[in-house]
Amino acid sequence: MASGFFALFDDIATLMDDVATMGKVAAKKTTSILGDDLAVKSNQASGFVASRELPVIWAILKGSLINKAIILPVAFLLSIFLPQAIIVLLLLGGAYLGFEGFEKVYEWIFHKKEHKKDNNPMEIPTKKDILEFEKVKIKSAIKTDFVLSLEVVIVTLGVVRNTPVLPRIIIVALVAIGATIGVYAIVALIVRLDDIGYKIKYFSKNKFLNKIGDVLIHSLPSIVRILMVVGTIAMFTVSGGIYHHNLSVFHHFLPQLPSIIAEIIIGLIVGGIAYFIVEVFLKVVKLFVKK
Repeated sequence: MASGFFALFDDIATLMDDVATMGKVAAKKTTSILGDDLAVKSNQASGFVASRELPVIWAILKGSLINKAIILPVAFLLSIFLPQAIIVLLLLGGAYLGFEGFEKVYEWIFHKKEHKKDNNPMEIPTKKDILEFEKVKIKSAIKTDFVLSLEVVIVTLGVVRNTPVLPRIIIVALVAIGATIGVYAIVALIVRLDDIGYKIKYFSKNKFLNKIGDVLIHSLPSIVRILMVVGTIAMFTVSGGIYHHNLSVFHHFLPQLPSIIAEIIIGLIVGGIAYFIVEVFLKVVKLFVKK
């Protein structure tokens, strides 16, 4: 009886050792994805009223955790019984990310003047307008998070595909949930930089610290603009990377260029095709609705 009890402890210790070892490998593999993830999420979590930034991030985080609760069980079952389906879902997710990125670029190029005309500084948004804007942004952020979460889970599953089922489940769940909490903690820090700057200036009389506070306060708008650009590029990078790594036709696409540039171009192509298909579909639907 005692020997069986200690044998159980030995099995648990071995399991945890395997989890720690493979977890480190999986974390390294997903680092580049999480970098893109951070850029995209920082972009989507910006542009809100200061008092609403943290509640919005919390709402997106809750949506992200719900995404994980959906993705993880399905991914585990599919990886065992139907592994080909995961690639199909990943490609669809890549098309969605490319579509979102292309739509942003298209709107910026062709409707920039319209947005400037609509952006009347004399018009003060009502509380209803602000809450409606938040709902739309949160919904979009959670949809995008679903695709990025799916990619993190798939990449992690690829690293641990040869491990037994129990360690595989533990590793993938830990990496996915840990990455979510870590990324959103950094996003929350980024969007509250100006408040941190004001606090430093309020509580400190040190000139050097006051200068740091000024830098934090005045740097936030620039950081947000940079993150908007980086976030859009990241969408193309992730989208193109999905197609580059999972479809043989793209494996040797523009080999003379660095892989990240090739992935951005692929993301643009995929996003453009997806945007064209959606636009045609919507126009056809409108024609039938009018009839």
